[in-house]
Amino acid sequence: MPVEIPKQNYTGKIREIELKGEGINIKVGGESCYPFYLFEGEMPNPPKIALEVSDIPPSNWGESLDSIFSSVYKDPAGWAKKCVDEYKADIIHISLEGTDPNGENLGPQHAVEVVGKVLGAVKVPVAVWGSGNVEKDSVVLRAVAEAFPKRQLILGPIQEGNYKQLGAAVIGYNHIAIASTPIDINLAKQLNVLLGNLGVPDSNILIDPTVGGVGYGLEYTYSVMERARMAGLVQQDERLQFPMYCNIGKEVWKTKEAKQPESEAPLLGKADIRGVVMEITTAVSLLLAGADILVLRHPLTCEKIKKFIGELYGRN
Repeated sequence: MPVEIPKQNYTGKIREIELKGEGINIKVGGESCYPFYLFEGEMPNPPKIALEVSDIPPSNWGESLDSIFSSVYKDPAGWAKKCVDEYKADIIHISLEGTDPNGENLGPQHAVEVVGKVLGAVKVPVAVWGSGNVEKDSVVLRAVAEAFPKRQLILGPIQEGNYKQLGAAVIGYNHIAIASTPIDINLAKQLNVLLGNLGVPDSNILIDPTVGGVGYGLEYTYSVMERARMAGLVQQDERLQFPMYCNIGKEVWKTKEAKQPESEAPLLGKADIRGVVMEITTAVSLLLAGADILVLRHPLTCEKIKKFIGELYGRN
């Protein structure tokens, strides 16, 4: 007697968002089922991988990443090109660490110059990520948005404290907003409502639920993402029917387990692979929670996650 797998009908659908590069456009979202439940619905667009590039040479990424990228740390454009050409990144994520008021506190002109060089080096979609300081990002990200009106950018984090200023820039120059809230489904919905009321088109919004790495809050992230996806698909909550953007690399590689030298912690395993395992584990978990875009740091993670996605799609 054949076994019939029970199937659920979903009344909602995640919006499909087009991200534009220089002749290379990609689409994310469009799901009509839970993540990879391809027997119940469709995932027309496989999740995409972004690799992170810093505007200044990072001092705390760890030896595993330094051994790969140190030769291009002072050249964000060359770094971005390496990520696309050698490691097949779908998106470049520029982290404006140098603009942090608690760090070097570099100004908007620095950010514009770095973004301009990267845009000149790659044709894939480019995300520009501020320092996370609400006031500074309002100035820096707005300057970046205004400087590149003909090349669509993905701008974040856009938070409740600066959504009016940055939302206006998104509307005026047709950029994409990454709506960022601290691991809370109600706050995520509220910010999406505010952006919509401001006039930001639904086709220009991504959700950043804020993520935690494995061992550092992953379960909270997973729960919020899962609930958001359920609300969008089952409860037809239109303000949660947006693709999700997960900035994983930063959270994983700041942990001591990912960076601690093997001589100091031999029981944690090989130092050159430990962070990669943590990044892969986090990435897989968030894919199954509904992530549409994963921001990673290590090329090996990128390779393994692309293969994993292909296997779930039956393409490998």
